[in-house]
Amino acid sequence: MAEALLVEEAGVAAAAPASGASSFRRRLRARRSAVVAAVIVALLVLVALAAPLLAGIEGQDPTTYHANLVDSATGGVPLGSFGGISAEHWLGVEPLTGRDLFARVVYGARVSLGVALAATLLQVIVGVVVGLAAGLGNRFVDQALSRVTDIVVALPVMVIALGALAVVPAGFPRPVLIAAIVGLVGWSGISKIVRAQTLALKSLDHVAAARLSGWGGARIARRELLPALAAPVITYAVLLFPGNIVVEAALSFLGVGIKPPTPSWGQMLSDADTWYQAAPTYLLIPALLIFITVLALTVLGEGVRNALDPRVASRLRIGTGRKKEAGG
Repeated sequence: MAEALLVEEAGVAAAAPASGASSFRRRLRARRSAVVAAVIVALLVLVALAAPLLAGIEGQDPTTYHANLVDSATGGVPLGSFGGISAEHWLGVEPLTGRDLFARVVYGARVSLGVALAATLLQVIVGVVVGLAAGLGNRFVDQALSRVTDIVVALPVMVIALGALAVVPAGFPRPVLIAAIVGLVGWSGISKIVRAQTLALKSLDHVAAARLSGWGGARIARRELLPALAAPVITYAVLLFPGNIVVEAALSFLGVGIKPPTPSWGQMLSDADTWYQAAPTYLLIPALLIFITVLALTVLGEGVRNALDPRVASRLRIGTGRKKEAGG
């Protein structure tokens, strides 16, 4: 839906003037939901970056086994209440292994957020390059790249990822592989948006003047097009990020993603599917974190889209004015 909306508005948005950083911050702050979402996302990123420090403060690490903290007679259920929560283990311990759950959660944030970020950056780079080449190229180049983009749109990301992850040697770093697969398969949406914006921008006077002055395509793209493309690309990238988190979690849940002992939220969910009755916290904690992260990023993405669109404030003012006139 976000892709369709941005493509539909591409022609008009290309001619819209830049709102400036201060105007963007003002519009974003006016949306309280977006501000709350931004704070949540910032906290999650801070937790991921400070994972070694937080685990060190707790005095645990994500890989050490604590066999004495699980009950071997019941198959490895954590001893104590709420999954073994204690002063030494703030969120309890992992069933069967006794590994500290808090340490695995904060280190898992690094993997889940890092994979999603790397995949999103790769999608943006490939999508912008292909979209600019299609928009600035001749008719043959445009048609060829558009057909390639249409083929990529039809590719099932999950199926391709499942196939690739099943045949790649186990020694290859799985986070890098997942980010590469998701990024190289999921760039088509940004490419379509960039192409639509580029075609609209090409008709503007300053771009036409640059072409008549003898500027090459690369210089025109860098000096004239990329600044105008920043808003829609950033907006769509923010909306892609939560989807990439879900893809990583789904792949890990299916058993072809992140492999133990490396922790990730999706991999923890995969291991927790047999413990949801005996140790419900082991399932609820990563599931709740994924839900909160995806929701916060989605709300933030919508807030960024509205804040970067200078017409939103105008529509709101017009709508408010009409309501007042109707009430009067």
